Amino acid sequence: MMQQQGMGGATTGSGEPGASDDPLRDTWSSVEAVVSTGHQQTPQPPQPPHPPLSQQQQQLPGPLPPQQPQQPQQPHGAAAAPVSAAPVSARLAAPVPDPVPEAVAAAAQSVPLLGDPRHSGKRPPSYAPVPQGLRSAGEDPAAATLPDIVVDGAAYGPLVVRAASVRGDSHRYLGEPRQDALCVTRIGSPDSGELLLLAVADGVGSAARSHVGSNEVCRQAAVYLDRVAGDLLDALRAEDLAAFTARADEAVGSIAVLLADLAHREGQFRPEAYATTLRILLVPLDPAVRTRGFMAVGDGGTALLRNGAWYLDVTQEEDPEASGMIDTRTAALPLARTAVTRLLGPAAPGDVLVLSTDGLSTPLSGDQGMRDFLNEAWGTGTVPGPADFLWQSQFRVKSYDDDRSVVVLWECPA
Repeated sequence: MMQQQGMGGATTGSGEPGASDDPLRDTWSSVEAVVSTGHQQTPQPPQPPHPPLSQQQQQLPGPLPPQQPQQPQQPHGAAAAPVSAAPVSARLAAPVPDPVPEAVAAAAQSVPLLGDPRHSGKRPPSYAPVPQGLRSAGEDPAAATLPDIVVDGAAYGPLVVRAASVRGDSHRYLGEPRQDALCVTRIGSPDSGELLLLAVADGVGSAARSHVGSNEVCRQAAVYLDRVAGDLLDALRAEDLAAFTARADEAVGSIAVLLADLAHREGQFRPEAYATTLRILLVPLDPAVRTRGFMAVGDGGTALLRNGAWYLDVTQEEDPEASGMIDTRTAALPLARTAVTRLLGPAAPGDVLVLSTDGLSTPLSGDQGMRDFLNEAWGTGTVPGPADFLWQSQFRVKSYDDDRSVVVLWECPA
């Protein structure tokens, strides 16, 4: 027979009153009796559902706060403590002691602050260098939940990586999402060999869903290049550009198909609404392999800082026959299905490779002040911490207010 139980008590399976294993039974009965009859009853403490904890189990971790002295209770009928005879206005006007100890206040004043990012020229750009408006989650959840700033990094032996993606000043001012994205991860396996995958993506400014596209291609690049990581590493060991290009094009083609499918599933039937560039650097973790693999769809920058000198186009993507006119058109996923590929190397100890979207590569190539600053920040042999790297990568140049993503690889001495 099923056992029934009510709020006023419990019955056994035969319907007779009996002991209950409900720890709230006695408490509920006591409260109900007081409320319903108005008679005082001595409440019985509830039975604990489990055996009492041992003294060791009851001990809280860490030091306990100091015990406060207990105020003596006034006997019943005793006179109340005397109240100050000073007027209320005088008591309110009395000085209130500073709740912050002087030592704490002095320490707070001595905490170093980086302040606003440095800038080129006599005056900083007119836009504020900090986030401004926020997107509404009801309008576009994907845009509203994108962070203004992303900072990342890693270290594998002599290979040290720092990465940052920052919303551009104009997007901050207008409350628009960051269209850039980045990825720092590891692909392959210990058996077949492993590589660092460093990637940046720049959503095309005129594409309505490019902030979704840039993040998606970074994620899919990690998935598909991981599947062929062994072949990619073999191609880098053999310095076989043809084999490397074949695997790169297979991955890029798969990413393009999936991005177009995402457009269809989200109701955006025009795949170009998700248009984005993609730049990837593959770095073997095997220190004996000094060749690095590069693949790209669309514009951006890949620079080398070696012995204090900048080499701004190590992948030689610039067209020597170009007229010098600015061309805003660029290849982009998902319409583009193949990649530009290069083998870079041999890498030397002390090299600093900079992979970036054009939010950094364009001012870097055009402003000497920025090159001098980043040379001092990144080229002196000391790898900055993540917070310092973020501040350094935000060096500002007037009229360059695009999103900025940069991944920097330090080839430290073994």
